[in-house]
Amino acid sequence: MLTPHFILKQLGRLGLHILFWCGVLLFYTYFFGSGSSNMSYVLSFSLFLMPITIATTYVCIYKLIPDYLMLKKYALFGLYSLYTFIISAYLIILSIFYGLIYLSHFEYNNMAPVSQNLLFVMIGVYLVTTVVSAFKLLKLNLKQVENTSKLEHQILETQLKLKEQELQYLKMQIHPHFLFNTLNTMYGFSLKKADETPEMILKLSNLLDYLLYQIDKPFVLLTDEINHIQDYIALESLRFNKTLNINFNIENISETTKIAPMLFLPFIENSFKHGVLKHGILNIKIDLSFKDHMIYFYIENTSASSSETKSGIGLENIKKRLEMLYKDAYTLSILNTNSTFKVRLTLKTEDAFAN
Repeated sequence: MLTPHFILKQLGRLGLHILFWCGVLLFYTYFFGSGSSNMSYVLSFSLFLMPITIATTYVCIYKLIPDYLMLKKYALFGLYSLYTFIISAYLIILSIFYGLIYLSHFEYNNMAPVSQNLLFVMIGVYLVTTVVSAFKLLKLNLKQVENTSKLEHQILETQLKLKEQELQYLKMQIHPHFLFNTLNTMYGFSLKKADETPEMILKLSNLLDYLLYQIDKPFVLLTDEINHIQDYIALESLRFNKTLNINFNIENISETTKIAPMLFLPFIENSFKHGVLKHGILNIKIDLSFKDHMIYFYIENTSASSSETKSGIGLENIKKRLEMLYKDAYTLSILNTNSTFKVRLTLKTEDAFAN
């Protein structure tokens, strides 16, 4: 359906074309009128050349360039360009005969000096064609760059959305895994009707509050994450009672440093879940420090042989999250010996990139 806006746009485009070709006609009258006082001859000769110039130019800019050159069909572009050149050259030769026969009545001296020379006439025609084709090529290249930029932007947006979806999926896996372990502990205490059950419920309430309001944030304060870890350790300490020996050392923690939520907890969960009691005690050591825009996390626990220890979905998820959130900005080493399971994680914080 032809809208008024479309019609006005096309009329404006037509007006620009007409204006341009009027300018070309003025150029021809000036160019071919050099050394001649017969302006009637010059104008008639220029008007005769105009259809040849217009046809050659439009073939180039609306067919050869967009359909063959821009699509990298170089062989066809060269072939059809040759055809265009032969036909247009033939018509230019006819224009000279037209000037000789019809305009000067076979009087060679009556012809405008420039129009007598085939090379000059061809230069005049192909100069216009070349300039317009170069402009068209530049315009198409700019449009292609713009389209490529838009496409890259769309691809980046799609990749970002896929990353966000994958992160949400990984977080959804962490939640039930964490809750499953904690609820199992509470279930055991409730069966025993232990006095510690109310305190466990309070700790779990704090943990759930953190999950509901912090986990969906891309980054949280490291101090909040530490508080969350301490609540979890307190909860597990109630479960293990006297069979647990845990040291959680914190050093030089900045109040403004941020970190992705629930990043350390899977390692700590893994220590409680897969740690092995040696001489009736589960030994866990955790070190967390901050220095020069770097976070250093270390945990070790008593363990069985390598073949008996399993990482579970928690560690697998955290590896994927680290790769997505801290790609090229972290180091992770996991060492599983016959007696200990060790994890060492180093993270570069976001403010390090700003410096």
